[in-house]
Amino acid sequence: MTAANFKTQSQLIRRAGLSALAVFLSAAALTHGAETETVTAKSSAAKIVDPDVVGEERAVLTQAPNVPPPIQRKQATKVIVELEVREVVKKLADGVEYLFWTFGGDVPGSFIRVREGDLVEFHLSNHPQNKMPHNIDLHAVTGPGGGATSSFTAPGHTSQFSFKALNPGLYVYHCATAPVGMHVGNGMYGLILVEPKAGLPPVDHEYYVMQGEFYTPGKFGEEGLQAFDQEKAIDERPTYVVFNGAVGSLVGDNALKAKVGERVRLFVGNGGPNLTSSFHLIGEIFDTVYQEGGTTPSQHNVQTTMIPAGGSAIVEFKVDVPGTFILVDHSLFRAFNKGALGMLKVEGPENLIAYSGKEVDAIYLGKQAPENIAAGKSVAELQAKVAMAIKSDPKIAGLNKEIQMEKGKRVYAQTCFACHQLTGLGLSGVFPPLAKSDYLMADKARSIAGVIKGNTGPMKVNGTDYNGVMPPVMLTDEQIANVLTYVRNSFGNEGEAITTEEVARVHAEIAHQ
Repeated sequence: MTAANFKTQSQLIRRAGLSALAVFLSAAALTHGAETETVTAKSSAAKIVDPDVVGEERAVLTQAPNVPPPIQRKQATKVIVELEVREVVKKLADGVEYLFWTFGGDVPGSFIRVREGDLVEFHLSNHPQNKMPHNIDLHAVTGPGGGATSSFTAPGHTSQFSFKALNPGLYVYHCATAPVGMHVGNGMYGLILVEPKAGLPPVDHEYYVMQGEFYTPGKFGEEGLQAFDQEKAIDERPTYVVFNGAVGSLVGDNALKAKVGERVRLFVGNGGPNLTSSFHLIGEIFDTVYQEGGTTPSQHNVQTTMIPAGGSAIVEFKVDVPGTFILVDHSLFRAFNKGALGMLKVEGPENLIAYSGKEVDAIYLGKQAPENIAAGKSVAELQAKVAMAIKSDPKIAGLNKEIQMEKGKRVYAQTCFACHQLTGLGLSGVFPPLAKSDYLMADKARSIAGVIKGNTGPMKVNGTDYNGVMPPVMLTDEQIANVLTYVRNSFGNEGEAITTEEVARVHAEIAHQ
């Protein structure tokens, strides 16, 4: 951290009611006290033997979205957890960096998995290059501050304490050093699973997903190194709401993966520090929900589950059909305008009984149909015209393009117009224009890829900056070719037709990336 950045963070702390000097004096005093306390605790602990604890092991820690494997042992043991706090600059969004305060080097912090009845020996180290003191409050701990009072650690120091994992469940942990909201708002949170003695039902995949908010002076997508904005945090006006610490952390190549017929379990947490999450998986239903991170299934067949700040939930479901399923906070502007969006990609055979896909693609104009679409030529009329033209002139490429445009117009009217408008002008500041679009027309392959896998992050269209999220559009290769041919030859645009073969080629390239 630069001197200027440290000065800024110190000013924020003073505004929150603590001077930076007081924090460091407290760190030094408590660290000195902790060292004395540790010696006493060790000598007294040596006299106490827990008859239920057999042997010891080091905890396997994983970074999101990975989860340590289920615990196979049938007895309690001593589990040694070593977790390092690091203050690191990392990507928050495309072109946007942020000074994260982390447990384990990433946001969220490392996933910790222990068993009910285990004796957990916790070592918290504060990297010597850090500038701030930190501690840890584990909601799984029965004891003052959840361990916070025993783990206040200055840079370059290590604290140690122990606790018995008395209650099974999925628990949040976070930093509780003052100002607490600032430490949490900079990314200091994670999950610890205290697995029940009998274990959890077996599944094919377990994943770790944690929502959190970031408050920056710059707007969403504003490039450069962003700082923490205390006023926005107090007012609960996050610039970003994301899964696993960054916009796009669970999309594209980073998407969660499964196969048709498999069962998936998500350990979902909400670091906050302020908002309640409305967690939803578009196109799936949670077969079982362990509400608020408990170990008893509380509900079945759930569409959306609420996860409070500092809380968690466990959701399980079977995937029955292939495709890309979208994870969102169903407070939808958070998903599509602030980053709370992820993907689960499911591969495998179609299940046409469960889901047919599109069976009919017919024109429906209705009484309110815009005149420019209602007046269009029918596909049947154009195809008849092609058949007649073939008899006299085999050069019918132009007519084939016209048919593509007519089909593409229907796809556009059903899928695209809600955001980009029937005129192709988009919505100022939100959805970029397709009309006379330099971005669209500059790169044919890029436009195809954008429809297939969606677009996130900043882009400049006709000299104006846009930064939003366009999710993947579920269309066939033919539909993508037709709608892009229509758009590339409408609204003041003029370009070549796009063939189904070109779309298939881009689709294959994306699949192998």
